Amino acid sequence: DEYYGGLWATFNFDGLQKWIEDLKVSKTSTKDVSEVDLELEEKFLKTSNEYSTVENIEETWYISNDADLPVVSSKDTQTDSTGDGSGNGDEKSDDDKVEKKENVKQWSIDRIRKEYRKFNIDLAPKLLFARGELVELLISSNIARYAEFRAVSRVATFMDGKLTQVPCSRADVFANKTVSVVEKRMLMQLLTSCMEQGADSPEFDGFRDKTFLEYLNTKNLTPIVQHYVVQAIAMATEKTSCRDGVNRTKHFLNSLGRYGNTPFLWPMYGSGELPQCFCRLCAVFGGVYCLKRQLDGVVIHKNKCKAIISGKQRISLEHLVLGQGHLPPEVVTSEGEQRISRGIFITDRSIMQGEKENLTLLYYPPEQPNQEPVTLIELGPSTNACPQGLFMVHMTCKRTTNAKEDLAYVVNKFLKAEPLDPLAIRSSIHSHTQTVSPDKRHVQEGDQDNREESTESPKPQVLWSLYLNLPASDIKLNESTPNNLHLCSGPDLELDFDFAVNQAKSIFESMYPDKDFLPRAPDPEEIVLEGEEAPGPKFEGDTEAEEKQD
Repeated sequence: DEYYGGLWATFNFDGLQKWIEDLKVSKTSTKDVSEVDLELEEKFLKTSNEYSTVENIEETWYISNDADLPVVSSKDTQTDSTGDGSGNGDEKSDDDKVEKKENVKQWSIDRIRKEYRKFNIDLAPKLLFARGELVELLISSNIARYAEFRAVSRVATFMDGKLTQVPCSRADVFANKTVSVVEKRMLMQLLTSCMEQGADSPEFDGFRDKTFLEYLNTKNLTPIVQHYVVQAIAMATEKTSCRDGVNRTKHFLNSLGRYGNTPFLWPMYGSGELPQCFCRLCAVFGGVYCLKRQLDGVVIHKNKCKAIISGKQRISLEHLVLGQGHLPPEVVTSEGEQRISRGIFITDRSIMQGEKENLTLLYYPPEQPNQEPVTLIELGPSTNACPQGLFMVHMTCKRTTNAKEDLAYVVNKFLKAEPLDPLAIRSSIHSHTQTVSPDKRHVQEGDQDNREESTESPKPQVLWSLYLNLPASDIKLNESTPNNLHLCSGPDLELDFDFAVNQAKSIFESMYPDKDFLPRAPDPEEIVLEGEEAPGPKFEGDTEAEEKQD
């Protein structure tokens, strides 16, 4: 690969286009491996191509090129809100009275391609629980210094035909006007029970083999309270077991109040930044990364992996950690039953208008028995996922058919995924005027007091979309797999990184049982190099300055 992270990678728009082209080429080409020199009793196993695990890729543009767009005056599309609104019209400067004539660039295929560096697009976007495995590891290992995060500012749910913000904290619960006082007490009692007692408490003894929903039904909760708990906090379905539902609720509550008003963090510049944070630390201590080098195969001798073959080079090793996309077919018992359906969308506005730009999480349950729940993450310009004026929407679910069909019911619910007629752009712009506020926040004109509901707001127009299916992490190796070959599964269907962190710990412990997993990394000033020589003489200019002072 030419990039870090494999299927965890984050690309700018141009990089993603190249990745798509490489993917298409790999589907029609075969890897040519020259004859490998083997020693006695050695055998060569050809590795797979990671691109072969990505399926059903479909890219679509919904907008035109620059040449097809009408010219629109800036006075029709943007207003300046730097004034306080209390001034007299006669006091305005002459410059303010001059009508702006310059043309405004609208979003087109050409413009998006020109601004490719302002996009950071994830193949496998994930959030971090504020007290999850990865956050604790980043802090304890001191790797957090390489990363930046933003708190998810809004957890949304779809209720009574509209999107509503979920009250996460105790203060939000009691300030919420859609929940009665009795319902607030019900909710707090239930959440306290899940938080303090946990799934192993006697409270849940009679529900070990039952669903979370069956347990909630015994609590005489109102539909609103049950909706908040199941769909927004536990992010569960009708099939979720009581144990899993309680554990999910506890995990959610345990992460509240640490970094923001919700339990979640988003890595700036995308989830693909996190693998690079670990790469940076590894490089500090001598780790070497070879990009643009393909892995052709592995050399096996007596149930041990002895070397890898890359081109004409043979590289000996003690341990080999492989992603599932590179595994030799001979060591795979089952490719797993799960696949991931992904949808990526560039849109012109938020799914849920507000007085400020929000980083939004939405869990949308299935509407039909053959559908899977969809996790939706919406990112704005402040996350560096896209340029000003645009939003990036990620959808993820378990695959049943293909990505486009699996996600269609959610796409149709919240987005307008139809080609945009260039002649309709002028009216679209007039109805979607933006106001530039003094603090540069993205504010939509027309937002009123009740900003958490979006029934009257038009659906975001999709400008570009990408659908694809990725492998999930339930692959199984057979018993003949060399004991020094370790599988690193890659992305899974969960919202956070806990599975990946725990798997990394397990692999490390099997390789180095007497070593600590990622102990705290020293700060740069604490590092002492071996064989470091005594300090050399002072710079002459310093000596002269000292003599003058004397």
